[in-house]
Amino acid sequence: MRTARTATARSIAAVNVLTGVALLTRPEQVVEAVTSGRRVPAKNIVRGLGARLTLQGLVLAATPRYRVVAACAAVDLMHAASMYALCAARPQYRRAALASALAATASGMLTAGAARALR
Repeated sequence: MRTARTATARSIAAVNVLTGVALLTRPEQVVEAVTSGRRVPAKNIVRGLGARLTLQGLVLAATPRYRVVAACAAVDLMHAASMYALCAARPQYRRAALASALAATASGMLTAGAARALR
């Protein structure tokens, strides 16, 4: 039963690692696909997000316990909140920030659900 409950967290972790590696290794291509050629954030910012996602996914995969999964959900939701704020503050980055915010919101909500299942 515990294995079935941790499977969701590990699936989310796999998506985080794959997304993170894509952002680390191909930041221009990923951002171009999301922004359709509009103004894009600096590569270092994109790579920083990729590093955070990769690390978070690895931690989540290695330790799918309630506190760790809940912390990962909180990190995603805080990132989402910061990206929604960036949408309002910097219209030139709105498309990239909104894509990041929506992805982080979805990930945060799914991860929070996985944490509840582990409680």
